[in-house]
This record gives sequence, structure tokens and C-alpha cells, in this order.
Amino acid sequence: MRKSLVCVAVLMMLVAFSSVSAQGAKTASAKIESCTDARIEGTAQLREHKSRAGVKMVDIDLKVKGLPPGKHAVHIHEVGTCSPCGSAKGHFDPGPNSNSNPDGNHPFHMGDLENIEVSPEGHAHLKVSTTRITLSDGPLSLFDEDGSAFIIHVDPDTYCPEGVEKGCAGGARAACGIIKMDRRKGR
Repeated sequence: MRKSLVCVAVLMMLVAFSSVSAQGAKTASAKIESCTDARIEGTAQLREHKSRAGVKMVDIDLKVKGLPPGKHAVHIHEVGTCSPCGSAKGHFDPGPNSNSNPDGNHPFHMGDLENIEVSPEGHAHLKVSTTRITLSDGPLSLFDEDGSAFIIHVDPDTYCPEGVEKGCAGGARAACGIIKMDRRKGR
């Protein structure tokens, strides 16, 4: 009986902790739209939470359709604008030694993500976690004075193994999505 009570108490504490943790999480989203082809559309959901070690971590869940089959580079770019897509500027890479040149300092930009794989039917889903960005205030925040945007490129990212090489980070831009902080319920 005592063992059962202890198990119930531990379970209740875990449930209470997880609901508090979920309520305190910051979330953001982006509507992905085409740079060139109106058939490209999608969404991205971002959720900041603390890792088991207490480090801020952001989970990204990006879904898109309408891209040509194959791999496409995905990055977070340094300016939250998509009109035109080139106005999102270079890769998100804040800091005193930043280098937003897509084909330089790659794949070490804070906004560098993995390639997304598009199916023959034109559907893709990328689920990734990173400690390189935050949704909260601080030097790695996506919400600085000019915001941030997702860019999906026409080609895959080769991660530039030979150093600076034009186009190695994915080339032209196929789609863009401005990242916006989600409003919390009750506010």
C-alpha cells in the first residue's frame, strides 16, 4: 500500500511539473510562402524549453509542400522580412565574430539547420532541435530589432566542406517565412 502511495505521489509530481513546464514554454511560428512558385506553402512551429541540463533548446517542426523532390537547404536568416526573399539577408549569426555570409563560416552559423527531404509528391517534414538560437531575450534571440526568417533554398546544403564556395549553402531561395512570437493564451 505504501509503495502504491509513493508511486502515485511521484506520478502526480511529474504530471504537475510537465504541465508547468509546458505552460512556461515560449512558442513561435512562421507561415512559409514561395519566393518564386505560388504552389510552395507550409508552416513552421518553434518551441523553446530547457534541456535536462538546463540549457535553452528550441524544437523546430517545419512542414512544406510544393517544392521539387530532393534535398533543400533550410536556414534561419538574419532579418524578418520576405518581400523580396533576398531582403532576409544572410544566415542568422549574432555575436562579436559573426559572419552572415552564407558560403563563409558554414555550417557554424547559429541559423544553420539540416536539409529537408522532399518526397516525389512534393511533401516534406523537418523536425530538429537546436541550442544555437532562443525565443527569449538574449544574444541568440531570433527576436532582435529586425527579427528573423526561415529560408528554404532551391538546392541542398553541402555544408561547405571545402570552405568558402559560392552556392555551397543551397543557392537561390525557394521559400521564406517570417518568424513571429505566438501570443500566449489569456493575454
